[in-house]
Amino acid sequence: MTRLATARHSSSPRLPRVPDPTPVFWITKAVSTAMGEAVSDYSIHVMPPVAAVLCGFALFVIALIVQLTRGRYTPWSYWLTVGMVGVFGTMAADVMHVALGVPYAISTTFYAVVLAAVFLLWRRLEHTLSVHDIVTPRRELLYWAAVVATFAMGTALGDLTAIGLGMGYLASIVVFAVVILIPALGFRFARWNGVFCFWFAYVVTRPLGASIADFLGKPRADGGLGAGEGPVALALVLLMAALVGFMYLRAPRRERALAGGTFTGVES
Repeated sequence: MTRLATARHSSSPRLPRVPDPTPVFWITKAVSTAMGEAVSDYSIHVMPPVAAVLCGFALFVIALIVQLTRGRYTPWSYWLTVGMVGVFGTMAADVMHVALGVPYAISTTFYAVVLAAVFLLWRRLEHTLSVHDIVTPRRELLYWAAVVATFAMGTALGDLTAIGLGMGYLASIVVFAVVILIPALGFRFARWNGVFCFWFAYVVTRPLGASIADFLGKPRADGGLGAGEGPVALALVLLMAALVGFMYLRAPRRERALAGGTFTGVES
């Protein structure tokens, strides 16, 4: 490597490890939450629950390792990890209620405390919670810890409204659809803090997506449409794959090269 090339390399900015919150991001995030719920529910019906939880945890760990080793945002590895978080986060919340008998209100509170602790630690160590500043391994680890906590808390919260409070899945969809407008409108019209609005919306997408998946897949006797958890899970997996493919197609040529692991050193 020449001296000039070395200088360029050392002065180049560190690459972001997570995506910007664009409209496509939010759509894919919502789909991933619904997919995680449907896949988790389907898996515990086709295999023993303990085996399903262990498989979900193993796949989550593998996906996270792959994502962390990329060193930059790559759509397929990032969204694979989010999908596995969705599956395992659902299982983590369900285990507390089904296996341990913990009421939904307590499990929701527990995961909310865990999430708050992650945010406090993250803020103390890095002095920022902005997703735009996630350019180091430690910040990315803290980011994923927060993501896991949001999925687990959101799952418990969705079950609390739909089952614990007896509202049902459709009413829960309406409630969380209204709630998610709060940070959107606050950011747009009241100039609320962008970091606060992002994480507010990020948390709410989980119970919203989970309620949609349950409404579509659960039997009519349980308040759902009865489409079946397997077909719903498959449809959501395919939809999420299509969205990730769309991200690749709309990305500039240089971004696609970076995502694929190459760098030409020439701006497109």
